Amino acid sequence: MSSPKKIKGGDVLVKCLLEENVKYMFGIVGGQLLPIFDAVHRWGREKGIDTVMFRHEQAAAHAADAWARLTNTPGVCMGTVGPGALHLVPGVGAAWADNIPVVAIVPQVNIDVEDSFALQGNLDQISLFKPITKYQKSVRKAEEIPDAVQKSFREATGGRPRPVLLEIYPDALGERVNESEIPILKAAQYRSLTKPAIPKDSVKEALEILLNAKKPLIVSGGGVSRSEAWNELTEFAEHLQIPVMTTVMGIGTMPNTSKAYLGFSMSIASYFATSQADVVLALGCKFSFTLRYGKPPVWNKSQKLIHVDIDPTIIGRNKPITMGIVGDCKLFLEQILEEAKKSPKIENREWLDSLTNNRKSIIKSRASVASSDEIPIKAERMVKDVYDFMDEDAILIIDGGNLAVQALEQIDFYKPREPLSTLQAVGMGHLGTSIPYGIAAKLAKPDKQVISISGDGSFMINIHDLETAVRLGLKNLIFVVGNNNAWGMIKTEQEFRYQKRYIDVDFPDFDYARCAEGFGCYGEVVTDPKEITAALNRAKNSGKPAVLDIKIKYDVPEFMKLVTSQGGL
Repeated sequence: MSSPKKIKGGDVLVKCLLEENVKYMFGIVGGQLLPIFDAVHRWGREKGIDTVMFRHEQAAAHAADAWARLTNTPGVCMGTVGPGALHLVPGVGAAWADNIPVVAIVPQVNIDVEDSFALQGNLDQISLFKPITKYQKSVRKAEEIPDAVQKSFREATGGRPRPVLLEIYPDALGERVNESEIPILKAAQYRSLTKPAIPKDSVKEALEILLNAKKPLIVSGGGVSRSEAWNELTEFAEHLQIPVMTTVMGIGTMPNTSKAYLGFSMSIASYFATSQADVVLALGCKFSFTLRYGKPPVWNKSQKLIHVDIDPTIIGRNKPITMGIVGDCKLFLEQILEEAKKSPKIENREWLDSLTNNRKSIIKSRASVASSDEIPIKAERMVKDVYDFMDEDAILIIDGGNLAVQALEQIDFYKPREPLSTLQAVGMGHLGTSIPYGIAAKLAKPDKQVISISGDGSFMINIHDLETAVRLGLKNLIFVVGNNNAWGMIKTEQEFRYQKRYIDVDFPDFDYARCAEGFGCYGEVVTDPKEITAALNRAKNSGKPAVLDIKIKYDVPEFMKLVTSQGGL
């Protein structure tokens, strides 16, 4: 009789990740992680899983975040014990703020030297990650790995998705166990892959409130994106002629070609609707700073609010509700659409037309500045030219302060945005995502164009991982840097609230294009607005990751003028 086949804990972990359909693990190799990397090298790549080496763990965590946003499946990142784990924190924190399922894997030091001042040891990593993860699990034996992985993925994806931490001792990763004695379950065997239905009475009551409204409004948030409910949302809104605006996390869930599309929440056009609506249906969104906390003057106190969210702790936060519904947005929309089709249609054309006409007039009024030939280049002109150039199904990354606001102001003016195709770390306001998001986007969607719009300050934060993009041979990946030599959003605060007492907000001149060439990218400086489109084409055709350093004028976005007058973000 042959003896049982022995495998290491690192092999067990890789087998578990394959069962979860994990394709990439983003991170930096470390001594304690070697059993995992060795398993990938020996047999994992043949089975469809690989590692992607970054130059900083923060960027690796951002890449896992972007992978999850684009694929609606958990992203996986790794950092070695101690400093590697510490470096993951910013990226995991940004994912936590936006409810993104990321599985962060870190080792510990060997059990026999823990609490003994071992190199990189004596760090309570579980406590470190508790504020920014939904669940934390520490594993000391190889036989515990499958259960720990299953619990981690169940927590990351169940209910309100968020990051989790899986800490594994090297003793467990290096331990040899009988392969036949390690049960690895399929996802459907240990977690529910369906969502609970919403009570019919609740659906009917919500519909009745909407049907009796004179000025109804729908707000589509990240819950619609995560539940992939955009088709149901569009059909429901068009059936009842209810205007829809989206949050940052909901961009693309309602096509801008729809007769019911109102716009993006952080826009002047949307404020006419939020202040006048008598009934608001909020789908999978938080009343955070992007929705001005649900407070006057942007919102009115007398309006009724129906709040639908998978997480009961979100419902009623900041803005009082008329009705709260705990549930999946897709199921809710399926159910309420079915009920709506049974009821007589309520005409809301006057209300809808007034809002859409107002939006059209605002777009028209912004056309002149977006077509300006001024030098230095107006940010609005740069953004417009990028959007005109961009493929309709391109992945768009927005990274920065004022420039991010300027990019968002025009995001729905021109071409439609597809669902799950716009990336911004909005909840934490995190900067430095453009390069790692771009790398993950090309790996997740290799046939799609990927374009990043970032400020010069934010682009510098993870500039080292341009080397990663070059090493991976990524093409049609274009980083557009709006270079105004400043931390623009903070400079705006100092301009409006501190009488232009500028301190630590201005940068010296820096050639981002030449720096990019040093990494092996295509680089080009643009100073004339008439050259933007030609430069974008050269970047596209370069066959390399490309960086365009576009010299823009420091200016204040219209939205920032509004929020600054209200006391800031």
